Amino acid sequence: MIFSCGTESTSVPLFALFSGKRPNFAAVTLQFRKNVLYLNGKEEFIQQEVITTAKGVTLGDIAKACDTSIVTVSKALTDKKGVSDELRKKIKSLAEEMGYVSSRAANIRNNHIVGVVIPERFMNPNGSFYWALYNDLVKKFSEKGYYCLIEQISEEEEDKLVMPKLVMDGTASSVVSLGQLSREYAAELVRNMPNLLLLDYYIHGLELDSVTTDGYGGGYELTSYLCDLGHTEIGYIGTMKATSSIFDRYMGYMKAMIDNGLEVRKEWTLDDRDRRGFIRIAFPEKLPTAFVCNCDEAAFHTIRQLEEMGLKVPEDISVVGYDNYLISEVSKPSITTINVNSDKMAAEAVRVLLRRLESPDSDKVVVKISGELIIKESAKKNK
Repeated sequence: MIFSCGTESTSVPLFALFSGKRPNFAAVTLQFRKNVLYLNGKEEFIQQEVITTAKGVTLGDIAKACDTSIVTVSKALTDKKGVSDELRKKIKSLAEEMGYVSSRAANIRNNHIVGVVIPERFMNPNGSFYWALYNDLVKKFSEKGYYCLIEQISEEEEDKLVMPKLVMDGTASSVVSLGQLSREYAAELVRNMPNLLLLDYYIHGLELDSVTTDGYGGGYELTSYLCDLGHTEIGYIGTMKATSSIFDRYMGYMKAMIDNGLEVRKEWTLDDRDRRGFIRIAFPEKLPTAFVCNCDEAAFHTIRQLEEMGLKVPEDISVVGYDNYLISEVSKPSITTINVNSDKMAAEAVRVLLRRLESPDSDKVVVKISGELIIKESAKKNK
């Protein structure tokens, strides 16, 4: 779903869809109803053109009516080369009849709107690392005079390669993909939106700009820390095929285990999620003395399940996480973790994407942000 004005109301918690001079929605709940925005119960005006066109007419609607492509319609309406004068005139005339209003008519031009696309499974309504990263992204783009519009992609849309509305209707001129999309979807997305950046993941074989954390280094550091505490039986929790970051952190864990002469045991390498989200972890009867979890949320769920089994963390078993997100602090015990500098990740994402806009034919850029070990309460020396 896209967070925008529509015929039905919906609520969006925690963070704003836009940030900048008008208006600042940070840390409030937004409600949309019948193309009017209600901000904490008070009606506020926003420029509808930022989100949709008058009467809801899209470039796709015009393309269908003219029996042509969206690319051709876009070129015709923006007076670009590659369209005959006769067809251009026909497209413009029909667009006017249908009530289409170009985003150029808005005070905020569409080339200053950045779409942020994220699979629904990564968006916890009660908050997540991705909400925090998105909020930092909004602030950093705002400093450069850009506005962000977020759209969630459902599992069905991803499977059927249904492209984001903010791409197909021409609302956004560039896109940040946050939270891992499938290879097939990302490949189709870049065909429709060349100005695409992957944030917090990458896909081998696709020449796409990306900004990620150094998951390999972080996984290695967490595991080495547990080794230093005397642990020799260490498991890993994370569904490796789910995201590139989970896999990278596992590879760092495995390298640290090998360097310390320890065995990586298959029965202690456990999945924590499926395509719909987190799942209950299938712990074996015999447990290791410590677990490296791929993220703080996974560590939080691990601790809760272990407690249900009658085990105490860290007295009976140590658990470490990754991200240093809010949940690592509110957890009891607080979770030893790797701090991910989301502010720096967002700043790098803005720099790389703006570079792509300025130099479309430049080589792809891959940025890795190192993390920092944050020692809290969830791990202790092995007896």
